[in-house]
Amino acid sequence: MVGAFAVLLLCQLAGEGLVHLTGVPVPGPVVGLLLLALGLGLRAHRRGHAGREALGDTPVGRAANGLLSHLSLLFVPAAAGIVQQGAALQRDGLAIAAALVGSTLLTLAVTAAVFSAVARLAARQADDRPEAGPKAQR
Repeated sequence: MVGAFAVLLLCQLAGEGLVHLTGVPVPGPVVGLLLLALGLGLRAHRRGHAGREALGDTPVGRAANGLLSHLSLLFVPAAAGIVQQGAALQRDGLAIAAALVGSTLLTLAVTAAVFSAVARLAARQADDRPEAGPKAQR
């Protein structure tokens, strides 16, 4: 289990290092997660489809599930920070709530618009493709 935690931490460290070196505006843990996914994908590809085991049955999967089972503990510092900033919340709470609701609604609208545009593009491309099979040869 310690080795699996080391893999998780090394992927996060590699992600942080890549972000620091390249200046890419993406959080280091996100890059580390992509590196982990790439590594797991390569491992599964190397073993082939017949020997593929569920991710939860691997040492990294068990370590990740262990962390996830205690995820609520990671929110304690955030909750303490909110309590510590009680005066700022009283003063600016309405503005913060409005910003949260507004940004959530804007995100939903943009996501729906992008989905709609991609769906139209995919449908247009599907209509432009020639039909495969014997009917296309007639």
